[in-house]
Amino acid sequence: MTPETRYARLGDLHIAYQVVGRGALDVTLIDQWWSNVDSLWRVPPFASFVERLATFARVILLDKRGTGLSDPVPLGGLPTLEEWMDDLTAVLDAVGSRRTAIISGLGGSFLSLLFAATYPERTSALALVDAYARGDHVPRDTGSRDRDVEEIRAGWGQGILVRRLAPDEAGNESFVQRFAEYERQSASPGMAGAMLKMLYESDVSHVLPTINVPTLVIVHDRSARIPPESGRYIAQQIPNARYVELPGSENLVWAGDQVALVALVQEFFTGTRPADITDRVLATVLFSDIVGSTELAAKLGDRRWKELLDSHDELSSRLVEQFRGRLVDRQGDGFLATFDGPARAIRCALALRTGMKDLGIKTRAGLHTGEIERREGNIGGIAVHIGARVANLAGPEEVLVSRTVVDLVAGSEIAFADRGERDLKGVPGRWTLFAVEEA
Repeated sequence: MTPETRYARLGDLHIAYQVVGRGALDVTLIDQWWSNVDSLWRVPPFASFVERLATFARVILLDKRGTGLSDPVPLGGLPTLEEWMDDLTAVLDAVGSRRTAIISGLGGSFLSLLFAATYPERTSALALVDAYARGDHVPRDTGSRDRDVEEIRAGWGQGILVRRLAPDEAGNESFVQRFAEYERQSASPGMAGAMLKMLYESDVSHVLPTINVPTLVIVHDRSARIPPESGRYIAQQIPNARYVELPGSENLVWAGDQVALVALVQEFFTGTRPADITDRVLATVLFSDIVGSTELAAKLGDRRWKELLDSHDELSSRLVEQFRGRLVDRQGDGFLATFDGPARAIRCALALRTGMKDLGIKTRAGLHTGEIERREGNIGGIAVHIGARVANLAGPEEVLVSRTVVDLVAGSEIAFADRGERDLKGVPGRWTLFAVEEA
């Protein structure tokens, strides 16, 4: 569920923020210069990163003025780093935070570095991921920089920064589309171009020797965009800073091996490294797709089919969230979601069937409960394969489940019809399946 968004007042300005977790330590995440505290939760690896931080800290998220859900800046104007420091201070005051650790990356580090230097009494520690203090990673001549900014402006809202900053993620088209939406909802193309130009021309390197808070500098050794030398320079200039290189090419704070990165950050911020972190959890997987989608698309035509598919996607997203699930992936006319309880997953599938019927769509669904492995932006494990095989055997408007699901919802008053034993392709043994009956 998306956390509640509140607003801090700064004169006539309203600065949007969220607070996640209840740890004794405050951690402020300034991922980038742009953000949207609501839509980040629809980018699975980003949401997972925040949730990891929230296991040991109270995480503070904010949209600085001119970005996301906060008040815009005047037409043609740009917020200054000083004004963004005021925004951060206002949010910290609003949530009652006297001191906070800060984690940030890339252009967001300009604000973090200045804030730590200016307000050491309010900064307990600083973690910088693939940060830079000056625009050495872009061409120095004005023409080349202008072309670079124009390329980003032209591709803004289409996931351009995934392809530039997280190339290993760019092969997942579903993820790219979600990130593209996040770009659009975080800033306009014009704002993106103007801010990037300003950042490329900025230089905060002169403040580095004045930073006297514990600082951790993390770089990726095969960095896609920001050379490790940028982070190494920062670590050399900040007194007693710790420098760590991690394997990988991703330059977004939350992309790549976030288990290793969060473990480093947690140990640095708290002095305690987390116990062995497992990404294997018990969950109920729900697969659903549209019956006869090819024939229906041919019958309706491209425009009407797209409209219907958009309605399907909007309704399924809303219902998954309503029943406390998480939408993991979409593939064509279907989707995969996970739930922390099988009864909620079943009720979501039933509500989906009813809602789709009202749209003139027939769906089928398959569910299984088992141990899954959470991966960046996706899930894996034998339970996922079983759920997919169960869904493939479901008939039109049928919600088919494994015996495991039936056993776990005993006493829930959900009724089932025995569909007998089946072979599941690639899965050992015979599996007894059941169809959920109408409530």
